[in-house]
Amino acid sequence: MTDLPKLSRAVSHALRHEPWLYELELDGEGWTSVDDLLQALRGESPDWVNLEVTDLESMLLSSPKRRHELSGGRIRALYGHSVPTRIVKPQEGPPQKLFHGTSRESLEAIQSEGLRPMRRQYVHLSENIEMARQVGQRKDTDPVVLVIEGSSAHGEHVSFYRGGEKVWLADSVPAAFISVVPEDE
Repeated sequence: MTDLPKLSRAVSHALRHEPWLYELELDGEGWTSVDDLLQALRGESPDWVNLEVTDLESMLLSSPKRRHELSGGRIRALYGHSVPTRIVKPQEGPPQKLFHGTSRESLEAIQSEGLRPMRRQYVHLSENIEMARQVGQRKDTDPVVLVIEGSSAHGEHVSFYRGGEKVWLADSVPAAFISVVPEDE
C-alpha cells in the first residue's frame, strides 16, 4: 500500500517548489502531465515503481486539505508555490473576513507593513480561525491569528484569488485591513 502522506509531500515538492528536479514543466497555471509526474516519482523511490493514477486519486481523497487538482490527464498544486515563474490565478471577490496564522515574532512587522508573500507567490489566508491557527502553529506553538477585512480590502483594490476550498490568496494585504483576533476566540 502506498504511503499517501509521503506521496503528498513528494507531489507538493514537485509541483510547488522544484519541478525541475523532477524534469517537469509547469504551464502558466501550474499544470503538468500526470504521466510525466508518475514517471518522475517512479524513479524517486522503490516504493513507487508501480505508482498509478489511482494512487494520486487516493492521495487527493485522503487529504484533509485540498492541495492538488487532477483534470484531463493533468495535475497541479492549487497553492503554495515558490517557483520563480508566477502561477496565474483568476481574481475573485473574497469572503467578508479571512484569517491568517503567524508567529508572535512576526506580528510587529505585519502590523507595520501588512502581509507579504515572503518566499511564496501569494499570501495564504484561511476561511476560518481554526485553520489559520493550525497553519500558524508551524511557526509558533502559540500563534497569533489575524483577521483580514476581505470585503473592505477588495473594495480598495486588493486582489484576491481562490487557492482551494478553504484557502484564499492575495498578492499582499495592507496593514489597514488587518487586526488581531482576541485570544478567547
